[in-house]
Amino acid sequence: MEWYLPVIWAALIGTAVALYVILDGFDLGIGILFPTTKSEAERDQMMRSIAPFWDGNETWLVLGGGGLWVAFPHAYAVIMPALYLPVIVMLLALVFRGVAFEFRTVSLSKTWWNLAFTVGSTLAAFSQGVILAGLIQGIRVENGAFAGGAFDWATPFALLCGLGVAAGYALLGATWLVLKTEGAVAERAREQAKGLLIVVLAFMAVVSLWTPLAFDRIARRWFSTPNIYFLWPVPLVTALTAVMAWRWLDERREALPFLASIVLFLLGYLGLVISTFPYLVPPTLTIWQTAAVPASQIFMLLGTLVLLPIILGYITFVYWLFRGKVREGEGYH
Repeated sequence: MEWYLPVIWAALIGTAVALYVILDGFDLGIGILFPTTKSEAERDQMMRSIAPFWDGNETWLVLGGGGLWVAFPHAYAVIMPALYLPVIVMLLALVFRGVAFEFRTVSLSKTWWNLAFTVGSTLAAFSQGVILAGLIQGIRVENGAFAGGAFDWATPFALLCGLGVAAGYALLGATWLVLKTEGAVAERAREQAKGLLIVVLAFMAVVSLWTPLAFDRIARRWFSTPNIYFLWPVPLVTALTAVMAWRWLDERREALPFLASIVLFLLGYLGLVISTFPYLVPPTLTIWQTAAVPASQIFMLLGTLVLLPIILGYITFVYWLFRGKVREGEGYH
């Protein structure tokens, strides 16, 4: 049982991170797309489309970060000093975004709150991409502790990943608006989604080529035999999903483009798992080397198994309750 506990916790944390990326990704994408309209009424419509969901979506970030701290304290102690700066920027950006969301609705002048919402959303998305790149690149560890510098993460690859994640969130936001709004906002979002789909595919292609060329451990994972025989469907399914997303946008479908965007993110996430598992701190520390003592893992797991269905039930109810569309000048109907 003790051998499986880190695997269970890794699956829980991985699921929480995936849910955060998908659910908070589309409302961060709304913030990134905010400057594409000069109409305050359209911005209000965009904000109302995510108003019932945005704060609940961030629950998964808390579960992911808290789970890492509790279940894998050694990994937490290495990752945090290695990535302090992008993590702090991300958290501050999320704070600014949340404050802007609340104060924008009551402020007489919305200009500065619009700017705070856009900058906060964009910086949070970019920082998450940088954090992802920092983990893919690997963290220097000596004697079980972080042995690198404060700016080891600052590389061209990190810039690429930061921009790629921001573009991906914008794609999620655009397809969300196609699903949940009507009128000019939805029409503009449909055209934006097509352009963003091309940009996201370009970023995915560059990252997919860059990582095996730059990191031997990733090249061995993907291109050694027999791995290559099992992993080749991943890029193929990614390409087919992108083709279908474009087709569904052309056919003026509403839900399917959003679902296709989610699948693209999940496929990218699957590629990350394939490239790094079982290392939690690539390329040296595995989930078993960084895990807490079994008693701590079991104690926290019991609490998580009680709370997780409650959280899932609440979120499911909210999404079902606000399942309609947002018209200009109105709320959900």
